[in-house]
Amino acid sequence: MIPFAETVQQVPPETTQQAVGYPALFLLVALGALIPVIPTGALVSSAAVVAVHQQQSLPFGVLLVFLVGAVAAFLGDIALYWLGQRGVRSRNGSRWLAALEKRATPERLAQAQTRLDEHGVLVLVVSRLIPAGRIPVMLACLLAGLPLRRFARGDAPACLAWAATYGLIGILGGALFPEPWQGVALAVALTLLISTAPTLWRHLRGTA
Repeated sequence: MIPFAETVQQVPPETTQQAVGYPALFLLVALGALIPVIPTGALVSSAAVVAVHQQQSLPFGVLLVFLVGAVAAFLGDIALYWLGQRGVRSRNGSRWLAALEKRATPERLAQAQTRLDEHGVLVLVVSRLIPAGRIPVMLACLLAGLPLRRFARGDAPACLAWAATYGLIGILGGALFPEPWQGVALAVALTLLISTAPTLWRHLRGTA
């Protein structure tokens, strides 16, 4: 019988990282879809950086990051939409619906409703890629009475496009730098810049 210590030593570090990293990525991205304060884009980008530097798992590691991120984001969106639907149908609403309404300003909600009327569920793809665009469009879908099944059909390609975008940011960071932490730093900086750019632009326009 092989001693436990020797067995642990025989497990490649990359295998251990993958066994822990992918489930953690899934849970954090899914939770981030429900609670939009977790930087899910930065998580996917950072995971892609690490996958790029794990040479033994290329290209499957990067592909797995993409799939895990997309599926987790989709399931989180579906769960949040279902909870929102319960709030819409209830006379007293719900804390989930109230949380969505707090995060969607009247102006952004009106814009989302207009785009939903003009383009249908295709607007979900764009909303996933625009910082702070997901919640107003989701709320507009809820208020319009969009069925969960139809929302899911539009949200699936949206989550795929979202995961691909942030995955590519991570691939770029991983390819440019020899050390993983350098690529992670670049990926996090880029995702933060993307997420704050619209707010900064509106602030600059307001003060101009």
